[in-house]
Amino acid sequence: MLCQECKERPATVHFTKIVAGEKSEFHLCEQCAQEKGDFFAKAAQAFNFNHLLSGLLNMESSPGVPTAQPTLRCPSCGMSYSQFTQLGRFGCPSCYDSFSARLDPLLRRIQSSETHTGKVPLRAGEQVKGRKELQRLRQDLQRSIAAEQFEEAAQLRDRIRQLEQTLDGQEGR
Repeated sequence: MLCQECKERPATVHFTKIVAGEKSEFHLCEQCAQEKGDFFAKAAQAFNFNHLLSGLLNMESSPGVPTAQPTLRCPSCGMSYSQFTQLGRFGCPSCYDSFSARLDPLLRRIQSSETHTGKVPLRAGEQVKGRKELQRLRQDLQRSIAAEQFEEAAQLRDRIRQLEQTLDGQEGR
């Protein structure tokens, strides 16, 4: 998307203003945002993901949840919890376990669950769909055999073999 002002540079500042129920959207490049005024310039530089994460991690805890302790450290890499909140990333895989008492309530607050159930990446999507289809076909095969429907079972077996070959070929890429 190009800047609405200069129509030359890509818009990097996206601002929505709602006044008296009327919505106005601005899509400006950083230079035009600075020329427009102090408010737009500050909006262009205000967001920092690490500051957002740090703010969430340092929020007052819920009753029964321990507060952040500056001496809380990962035994594997030595990273302190306060270092983690400043950097926004862990030092090693053991940090997840070391800081779990603080992370679990945070994850529940942010995504209403401790388990990530995000989207499947597009490049892996076909393979995931294929694996689910393979699982379904195997269940259908077992039902067909139990019901002594051997012709149908043979067709399912052939479809399973074909799908397995296709999936094995995708993994090899």
